Amino acid sequence: MPISARPVLGYRDVMASPSTGAEAGAASLLKREARLERARLLSPVLLGLGIAACGIAQAFLLARLLATLLGRAEAGWPELAAAAALALLMAALGIAQERAQLAAGEDAKARLRAAAFAHLLAAGPADDRAVGEKSALVVERIEALEGYFARWLPAAMLAVLAPLMVAVVAAVADPLSGLILLSTGLMVPVAQALTGIGAAQASRRQFAALQRLSGRFLDRMRGLPVLVLFNQQQAEAQRLGTAAEELRRRTMRVLRVAFISAGAMELIIAAALASLAYHHGALVRGAHPAPIAALFTLLLVPAFFAPLRAFSAAYHEQLSARGAAADLAPLLDAPEPEGLLLEEVPPKVTVTFQDVGLSYAADRPPALDGLSFRVMPGETLLLTGASGAGKTTVLRILMGFRRADRGRVAINGRDATLLKPAELRRLSSYVGQRAFIFRGSIRDNIRFARPDADDAAVVAAARAAQVMAFADELPQGLDTPVGEGGFGLSGGQAQRVAVARAFLRDTPLVLLDEPTAHLDPGTEAVVLDAVRRLCIGRTAIVATHARAARNAFGQVLELQAGRAAGARMAGE
Repeated sequence: MPISARPVLGYRDVMASPSTGAEAGAASLLKREARLERARLLSPVLLGLGIAACGIAQAFLLARLLATLLGRAEAGWPELAAAAALALLMAALGIAQERAQLAAGEDAKARLRAAAFAHLLAAGPADDRAVGEKSALVVERIEALEGYFARWLPAAMLAVLAPLMVAVVAAVADPLSGLILLSTGLMVPVAQALTGIGAAQASRRQFAALQRLSGRFLDRMRGLPVLVLFNQQQAEAQRLGTAAEELRRRTMRVLRVAFISAGAMELIIAAALASLAYHHGALVRGAHPAPIAALFTLLLVPAFFAPLRAFSAAYHEQLSARGAAADLAPLLDAPEPEGLLLEEVPPKVTVTFQDVGLSYAADRPPALDGLSFRVMPGETLLLTGASGAGKTTVLRILMGFRRADRGRVAINGRDATLLKPAELRRLSSYVGQRAFIFRGSIRDNIRFARPDADDAAVVAAARAAQVMAFADELPQGLDTPVGEGGFGLSGGQAQRVAVARAFLRDTPLVLLDEPTAHLDPGTEAVVLDAVRRLCIGRTAIVATHARAARNAFGQVLELQAGRAAGARMAGE
């Protein structure tokens, strides 16, 4: 059936979210994800408050024991046993808190990585970043955000709640001691702010250097045979070394902030202890009127500063997260492509281009300049012409990777730009110049086109694409394992696997981009025969230079500088 004419039942409007700049986008991303993690963060915060409460109780018991040793109180084995039990309880709560924090970090990473991967898949070839840069975004950038959710957010909340609770208890025992603790505690965020000036920018530069190094390394590893053939391996190793040295320098700048922050923290703790020791100096002379209270407030210092110490230690996690989020935000906050959803895939499609124009850049000639044609169901259109004539651009528009600047692209008479790009891809099967084969069996690579297909459908697709012609000769048939990139298969065999995917996908529109390029004449004839059967009964558009293909299909449309230079039937 055609694209549904019932807008309410056949389509759903998809609203796009507004894009933001890198700085505002990073802050928005972190705030949004923090809200989503609020429920998971409640557990480590409550456990941290429990640890602080145990620390207060333990400090009181130890103060009684020390006062007993000084002959100013009476305490015995019950207090000592209770203090030991509290130490064990604090250790257990600490382990539980660490597990809860790790769970929050893993949950945030999983959600962010799924979202980033979905955005990259949706963009497809339209995202012109190098493979290494995309890999760095999905791996390194998201890994850098784990500490923000697992350590920084719980530490930031506990740095307010736990010290305040300890200071209140200290103030009950001795008001001036509570004021001293509270005053020195307020110095911690000030010190963090002073030591962190410019640290966020340094962290962003570090991640930029890491992304450049990761991208370059992955790209060079993929092109290692070319480097060796041109004897450039040593020169490239030196260039990688230069990039690695830049990353080292920027990493040391970020670590310098962490060390300065830790030093400032220790200085504040020393100031608090010195102030309390001076205030309770009479304790040493044995003339203090309330020795237990004095010892209690002194022993509260570790419990008071433990959350602040964790806050200081996690401060660089927040800086790293801000740098990573600045790179991730443009990807994750990119507006979802607007468009409508199909009610169902129609069994037949008619493709119409009417005065279509598209330019990739203002300083370059248009890729398409007023192109018009129509392909009816069951027809095959061959697009020919020199490289750069616009053949691949036509396929990209039909796959939703590009939008025409002007003109009209219609599917079954309806404007194709009204559909979401993903919906255009639901209508089509694609076979490119080089089939990408994943590591796994031949069967798994064919089933990749439709994971829910049963074995019978996979075998039927393999037979239609003449994959069984060589698979039957292999020891394990379709279950024969192949390496990444098709290692173990010839170019022609890999192309037949790609054609089998298209058979298994079974869509009404077939798009082929130089499916027989780089093949010898014998293999080309086999692949062309499989492609011809694939196109029967479907709407097919084939971009090709192959002379054999020009004589094998129906309509031939020659493109020149993005325009239709002439049309003829095959064999003319």
